[in-house]
Amino acid sequence: MNKYVQLFVVSFVLLSTTACSSLGVKPWERDLLAKKEMSLNSSPIDAALDEHIYFSKEASSGGRSFAGGGCGCN
Repeated sequence: MNKYVQLFVVSFVLLSTTACSSLGVKPWERDLLAKKEMSLNSSPIDAALDEHIYFSKEASSGGRSFAGGGCGCN
């Protein structure tokens, strides 16, 4: 009976590891996940304000889909 338990455990482990093999995003599905509706923020207004403060204080351009300046006049 011990052999049957070992066989069951081995088969269970093998089946459970193959169940995760289909996870992940395919290259042709990335355009759907890149839309604004798919973002994980609960408050889009607060996120937009935080992004504005970030690019205004960083004096950087690009990286967040808009140009920035140090003065915050964009």
